[in-house]
Amino acid sequence: MHCELLVPGLFSAGAQARLPALEMLLARGRSQAAPSQRLEGWLQQAFDLEGQPLAAGALTLLGSGGDPGAARWARADPVHLRLMRDRLILVPAAALEISRQEAEALCAALSAHFAGALAFRAVDPRRWCVRLEKELALGEVAPLEMAGREVLLAGAGDALLNEVQMLLHAHPVNEARETRGEPPLNSLWLWGAGRVPREARCRWHSISSDDPLALGLARLAGARHRGLPASAGAWLDRAPEEGRHLVILDALRAPLALSQEAEYRAGVETLEHGWFAPLLGALREGRVGMVTLQVPDAAAGASFETIRGDLRRFWRRPKALERYA
Repeated sequence: MHCELLVPGLFSAGAQARLPALEMLLARGRSQAAPSQRLEGWLQQAFDLEGQPLAAGALTLLGSGGDPGAARWARADPVHLRLMRDRLILVPAAALEISRQEAEALCAALSAHFAGALAFRAVDPRRWCVRLEKELALGEVAPLEMAGREVLLAGAGDALLNEVQMLLHAHPVNEARETRGEPPLNSLWLWGAGRVPREARCRWHSISSDDPLALGLARLAGARHRGLPASAGAWLDRAPEEGRHLVILDALRAPLALSQEAEYRAGVETLEHGWFAPLLGALREGRVGMVTLQVPDAAAGASFETIRGDLRRFWRRPKALERYA
């Protein structure tokens, strides 16, 4: 069995506590550099969809068990725009507490207001999709990548967003949030418009992830797919013994984007004990034939492949994680 881990954000912080299992896998394996890229770009390339826009909205709906049909969908993720003197700063949904009831109420209000032109659906409280009757020129950058940055609302969707913001501002959900001292969901981040691609291809027999976009790609490619188990032990209990399998561990992205240092450190420790150490043990025992670590957003997008025999390369001393930054 070949287990491939996709871990964006792994090398993006400063000094960390020592992580023996991860350091061993990195030191003893064979490394290869590639151009640095965002998670969405890596997935687009890995599923052989380069050269066409990433239809994040349609694929997210597909990955959550919905049917996007032949319609054009986009992601319409809720965000908070914070006024800082003369500029607007984007706060993504990952930094906000949003209930399922709030998300569904706002999506229902938006769908009713734009009836016949737009239809909104909350895949989960932080990920919303919108069906577009007309084409809009939208970008492909996820809101998490824009955390804390200044945003400009001019462009093809400017008038639409103004109307959306007016509706959101006056909605009882946001009035209640402001009464509780919580940031209102006062805008949407529109991105990833398109129809479901005709086909996708991948090199894995199964994909495990909590990201419906990745699960949508897996479903399109005909690969087995499921939510992310709590640990490598749980994953190994259910994983087939043969084939190549992708596990997407993206829990570091949000604390990194939001500059939450304590949460980031805790996330790395959780990955060490829950994933890296058990997989190193499985590699030593021969239960896993190869472990690959992919860090697509490293300065030079890094890949490390380790087989059981590599663990005998004692002269390759483990180094602290910060040395790979």
